[in-house]
Amino acid sequence: MSLSCEKEFSKNALSYDKYNIIQKEVAKKVVSLVENAPKKILDLGCGSGEIYKLINWSIEEFTAVDISCEMCKLHPRNPNISVINANYEDDNLFERLKQKKFDIVISSSSLQWCSNLDSMAKKISKLSEKCVISLFCDGTFKTIYQQSNLEPFLPSQKEALKIFKKYFEIEYSIEKYKLFFKDNISKFRYIKKSGVSGGKKRLGYKETKELIKNYPHDYLEFEVLYVKGKQN
Repeated sequence: MSLSCEKEFSKNALSYDKYNIIQKEVAKKVVSLVENAPKKILDLGCGSGEIYKLINWSIEEFTAVDISCEMCKLHPRNPNISVINANYEDDNLFERLKQKKFDIVISSSSLQWCSNLDSMAKKISKLSEKCVISLFCDGTFKTIYQQSNLEPFLPSQKEALKIFKKYFEIEYSIEKYKLFFKDNISKFRYIKKSGVSGGKKRLGYKETKELIKNYPHDYLEFEVLYVKGKQN
């Protein structure tokens, strides 16, 4: 199933403290796709706990994994939450997680950073029969790529879908977002602080200055793939 829609957000990047506007919207969508109120959940790339905060049903066990120690410190804590500061691609972590049985694996706005998405999808399929995944795709910052002649560093929809179809029967949707800004400086400040760029800096000062000066839109583009997977 392929669905596509576009959402727009009018924001002034100079006026808010948090820079994860799109990620929060994506997390809401991810949780809305989870069915049957699973009791044992694994959240890969949990960040500060947006997925857990959005869950409105009773759960028995929530396992949260993130590579950032600082993010793990911000994650909610209670007796049924296990927060693990680790790289979710690490084989040793996978062996530990295999000892548990999860009703579902969730990952929101994180798997686009995998060094090997195919390997990660295969691991997820061995941890649970169900998954709900969202990841940013190469339509994100499309105009920036075009203006700068850079190759996209995020996975393509086609590539990601092909991988997940190997391990799950899937339903999927693609959503496009526009985030509006007061000026071009604000746009590029957002890119730097939001984490959507993965901390990648691939333009020099002169090229960046020209891009900021000549960027043609009052918004940034984002493209997100949502995958709901189930094994036979």
